Amino acid sequence: MNIHIAVVVYLRQNSRRTLLKLHTINILFCIILVLSACKPGPEKQNDNIHATANTKDGHSYANPDEITVKHSHLDLLIDFERRILKGSVRHDLTRKNSHNSKLLLDCRQLKIDSILDDQGSRLTFKIGEEKEYFGSPLTIDLKSSSNAVIIYYETSPKSEALQWLTPEQTHDKKHPFLFSQSQSILARTWIPCQDSPGNKFTYSAKVTIDRDLMVLMSAINDTALHRNRTYYFKQPKPVSTYLMAIAAGNLEFRNTGRNSGVYAEPGQIKAAAWEFESMQAMIDSAEDLYGPYRWGRYDVLVLPPSFPFGGMENPCLTFATPTIIAGDRSLVSLIAHELAHSWSGNLVTNQTWNDFWLNEGFTVYFEQRIMEKIYGSGYEGMLTVLGLGELKLTLADFEDENQPEETHLYLNLEGRNPDDGLTDVAYEKGRFFLRHIEQSVGRMKFDAFLKAYFNEHAFKPMNTIRFLDYLDQHLIKGDPVLAEKINAKAWIYGPGIPQSATLPISEELNKAADQAVRFQKGTPAKELNTRGWTTHHWLHFLRNLKPEMEVVRLKELDAAFGFTRSGNSEILCDWFKHTISSHYTPAQGALEQFLLRVGRRKFLTPLYARLSKNPEDLKWARAVFEKARPGYHSVTVNTIEEMLYKKGF
Repeated sequence: MNIHIAVVVYLRQNSRRTLLKLHTINILFCIILVLSACKPGPEKQNDNIHATANTKDGHSYANPDEITVKHSHLDLLIDFERRILKGSVRHDLTRKNSHNSKLLLDCRQLKIDSILDDQGSRLTFKIGEEKEYFGSPLTIDLKSSSNAVIIYYETSPKSEALQWLTPEQTHDKKHPFLFSQSQSILARTWIPCQDSPGNKFTYSAKVTIDRDLMVLMSAINDTALHRNRTYYFKQPKPVSTYLMAIAAGNLEFRNTGRNSGVYAEPGQIKAAAWEFESMQAMIDSAEDLYGPYRWGRYDVLVLPPSFPFGGMENPCLTFATPTIIAGDRSLVSLIAHELAHSWSGNLVTNQTWNDFWLNEGFTVYFEQRIMEKIYGSGYEGMLTVLGLGELKLTLADFEDENQPEETHLYLNLEGRNPDDGLTDVAYEKGRFFLRHIEQSVGRMKFDAFLKAYFNEHAFKPMNTIRFLDYLDQHLIKGDPVLAEKINAKAWIYGPGIPQSATLPISEELNKAADQAVRFQKGTPAKELNTRGWTTHHWLHFLRNLKPEMEVVRLKELDAAFGFTRSGNSEILCDWFKHTISSHYTPAQGALEQFLLRVGRRKFLTPLYARLSKNPEDLKWARAVFEKARPGYHSVTVNTIEEMLYKKGF
């Protein structure tokens, strides 16, 4: 997910659940299977997927090592009046042997009415004790002849995956809106399922809606409103549950290329289509680098402002925040990031959330290569340097909290919410590790390695141990000098950035840093040389200013460059960090409006964190948060609520 610049999660909660540890024999077994597997043909794809998915995922109650869901069919009603989804899901099963009589699924905040098998027999079931974050195990007693289960259920109006928006919370303010966010383990709040990234399945769906709105899913979509209010979907490629997605709203579609397009509310569709005009070029560039795009279409849905992330890489249909519509195409690297997930993440998927860096590190590296191919090395260099700056801030936060283990690529998230791993470490440290490998072996050789990696492991899960084995066999090839140079274990299992890393520089951003130094030495803001600056120059300039400055100097900057009135959310966020730290009250009204209208956690987390540092600001922040709460997604609410109310003030 990305989120081009990943959110720094300040709260790292412990749950009451003790997760099951990985068994060494299972790990070795998985390695043997991967090394012996032939390249899967389309007819045997699912069998190979499930053969490599045996490592127990401690964030799931499910038992896919015994019984596997190979295909799911949803038949749902979207009920805006009650704010629920109601209907059924049919899971077609592969039973590993005839003695497997219990199917375990994950569920949370669901009302299960009844369960039948494919013979029409009613099955007994039990919902176990609910644990924080993880929900409950749903245990279904199968008959010997049961090859499928049909679960009749409805969601809760408080389902954490689903956000139901009033018309006032949308861009056009005319119709309600629904969207889902299933990552990391929220799919279980709207579908009873085997909610683990290592389990892949195909799916289809019939969705009826109670009003004249368009419905979309992470599948093949239509581009027009259905007047009969019923929509059919098919996803013939195997996906993980965190990639299950649904949305409904007053939407229009615009084509941007031969297999790309954008959906948005009517009042935003023109601006969105213009902003994303490079999407087809991105797809073509990505295919040139690492092989064919395997998902048919690549479309983007622009969501209302409450969407908690920058983007979500749902197959065929990326969900995107409206905050990237800047009017100058300066923030479209986020689209490149979500597109890159079509290879790293959607195609080759982290087997557990401990291996999250295998999704995001690869994706940020791939995104960097797409942007370089389209816009040149100078532009890509600015993005890379900005990413390094954010990584250093994240590493410093963990150092301050005495949590060096959180700066490892491979994480131990035992007993914790897997969202704790959604930090810049997975994204940016992962990217710099792959960049380090590229510099160690040469770009041509590394590109061939990555292309083969995506091809050989397509539609399969991957974990860190198997990746290291693949790296040893196909790139290092027993060369001790190269192995020492790459030093993979230091990157993956060690803290921070290894000293051997070659860090990027950007001459363009150096210009912005120089102007920040000039300003801090007393040069008037209006005399600074900012001609031709892009969003990235301005961000680097703001990030190189002292955190706290005299109010008169902030006023000078604001008068010269109009930061408080900026329509660019990235610039606004970095500007507000300074205004909060320096108590620049002329920006407080704009800050409040920003907190009320934007739900993207990447922006809200650092701003609320600064506001929580003293009692007066904290009191104001709590009042704003309570007004904003109805418009925030539950993911955002959980993060900000604990931040603001954990204080002893």
